[in-house]
Amino acid sequence: MLSQLISQDAIQLDIEAVNWIDAIRKSAVPLLKSNKITNHYVERVIEIAKETGPYIVVAKKIALPHAPSDAGALESSMSITVLNQAVEFGHESNDPVKYLFFLSATDSTSHLEALAALVELLDDEVFLRLLDKSKSSEEVYRYIQNKERS
Repeated sequence: MLSQLISQDAIQLDIEAVNWIDAIRKSAVPLLKSNKITNHYVERVIEIAKETGPYIVVAKKIALPHAPSDAGALESSMSITVLNQAVEFGHESNDPVKYLFFLSATDSTSHLEALAALVELLDDEVFLRLLDKSKSSEEVYRYIQNKERS
């Protein structure tokens, strides 16, 4: 379940970023603070994006920063970051990015169910509006929990 990967403390709203690299680094902060990932993991996300292009931009306005588990994923987890101003990642059709879902997975399969739940959540217009309007990480976390129960 998605709520098992995301904690209320890992939801950041109204975050300012000057560019895509800054956005990735800021979206990683909750996972760094809670020792779910290492700094090397964050840098590896950025390196891979520089090498391969904006593969992490998975839908309009949405990025899913992640790297291989052996790059420094200490625990499977996810943060949600909502930028106050969208930034360009260099994706032809899905830029600019406003929402980052920073993923840490300790293996290649255990997080797949949570990713499926995330995809379903991202199809929910009410959820995206909530991310834009909410001033409370608790409100966002409660919405995710309630969605899982229904």
